[in-house]
Amino acid sequence: MFERNEEMDDEFAKLIRRVNPPRVVIDNDSCEDATVIQVDCVNKHGILLEVVQVLTDLDLVITKAYISSDGGWFMDVFNVIDREGKKIRDEEVINYIQKRLENDDGSVPSLRGSVGLVPSEESTSIELTGTDRPGLLSEVCAVLTDLHCNVVNAEIWTHNARAAAVVHVTDDTTGCAIEDRKRLAIIKEMLCNVLKGNNDLKTAKMTLSPPGITHRERRLHQIMFADRDYDKVERQEGTRVVDKSSRPHVIVSDCAEKDYTVITMKTKDRPKLLFDIVCTLTDMQYVVFHGVVHTGRTEAYQEYYIRHVDGVPISSEAERERVMQCLEAAIERRAYEGLELELCTEDRHGLLSDITRIFRENSLCIRRAEISTKGGKARDTFYVTDVTGNPVDPKIVDSIRRQIGQGILHVKWNSSSSAKPQNENTFSYLFGSFFKARNFRLIKSYS
Repeated sequence: MFERNEEMDDEFAKLIRRVNPPRVVIDNDSCEDATVIQVDCVNKHGILLEVVQVLTDLDLVITKAYISSDGGWFMDVFNVIDREGKKIRDEEVINYIQKRLENDDGSVPSLRGSVGLVPSEESTSIELTGTDRPGLLSEVCAVLTDLHCNVVNAEIWTHNARAAAVVHVTDDTTGCAIEDRKRLAIIKEMLCNVLKGNNDLKTAKMTLSPPGITHRERRLHQIMFADRDYDKVERQEGTRVVDKSSRPHVIVSDCAEKDYTVITMKTKDRPKLLFDIVCTLTDMQYVVFHGVVHTGRTEAYQEYYIRHVDGVPISSEAERERVMQCLEAAIERRAYEGLELELCTEDRHGLLSDITRIFRENSLCIRRAEISTKGGKARDTFYVTDVTGNPVDPKIVDSIRRQIGQGILHVKWNSSSSAKPQNENTFSYLFGSFFKARNFRLIKSYS
C-alpha cells in the first residue's frame, strides 16, 4: 500500500510539471553588464543543481544569483557572462539554454560536447580513489599503457592527501570500449595495487561507472565525499607555504523564527564555485529554499537558507561541524593550486604516460588534471607544484618544456582569475532585511 501511494504521488508530481512546464526568460537588455536568466518551474529536489550545471557546463560565469523555492515553486534569477566578461550573444548558446532548461525529460542533446558529459558506451569509464603521493598519476598512466588502454578523457582531483579520478579509456587496437570481464578484472587488480602503494590507510578502489551519461565533476564530488576527504589530516609536506587568506570562511547559524539553517560563505572567487557548493549541498540531501550569490572582483559571497529533505533544519553540533567541513572541502577540491601547464599535440598511445613520467622525473606533483582528446588531438591541463607543495622553480619548467617541446607545452598565467565588473562594496545579503528579526546563534567559522 505504501509503495502504491508513493507511485501515485510520483505520477501526480509529473502531472503537475506537465501542466506547469518550466519557463525560461533570457534577457540581454535589463542589466548593463550581464545576461539575466530567469527560471520559473515547479520545484523538485535537485532542480537548482540541474540549472547551475547547465550554465557551468557551457563555461559561463555566474556573477549573481537570487534563489527562491518556497511554496512548491522554483524561481531563480542568474546574472551570467562568458569567460571574457561579456554578455551571452551567441544565439546557438541562448537557444540551447532555453531548450535544455525548459525540457523536463533531459532529452536535449549536449552542445559542443559539454564539459564532463561522456557517453559510457563509447568508452569504459573507470573511477579511482586512493592515497595521494608524488608520481601517482604517472604510475596509473604507465599501467594503463602497458595494458593497451588509451586514455581519451579524464579528470583527476587531489585533496587532503586523497586522490580521485574519473578516467575514460578505450582499447588501443579497436578504439572501442573494453567489455571483456577478464581483462577488466586484470585492469582493476593492477590499478588497485598502484593506488594502494606501500601504506594506504584507506582502501584503494577501482570501479566502473554506471552505464549512461557520466558527469565527471559531479562524480568526483561524490567519490571524494564518500572517501571522506573532508576529514582533516596532518600534512607532512615540509616547508610548504600555506596562504591562509585563501581559505574559505564558512558560518553555520540558526534562523529559529523561520525554521531554517543559514549558511554564509566568503571565499576567493573562481570558476565553477557555485556548482561545487550546490552539488555538495544536494548530495548531502539539503534543500536550498532561499539564497543569494554575489561575486566581487576577487571574492565570492554566498548565503543559503536550507533544510534537510525531510523539512528539518540542522539540529546537532556534529551535523553543523560536518556541513562546514564538507563545504570547505567542496570549495578546496577544485581550487587553483600550483602552476598551470597546457599540453596541445597530436594524440598517440602512451602520450600521457610519457608526459607524466617526465613530470615525475623532474620532481613535479600533479595536484589536478583535465585530460581530453578530440579529432586526434590531445589537449591536457595540469596544475603542478614541487614535492613540498610550493611553486615550481622556473628553471625546471624551462627544462621540461625543452624535453617535451616548446610549442607543445605552454605555461598559462593568471588563468584562474575571472574579472568581475561589480563593486564589492555594494554587496548586501538578499534577505538581510526580510529576516532582520532573526536571532542567529553563531556556531563556528573557518578562517
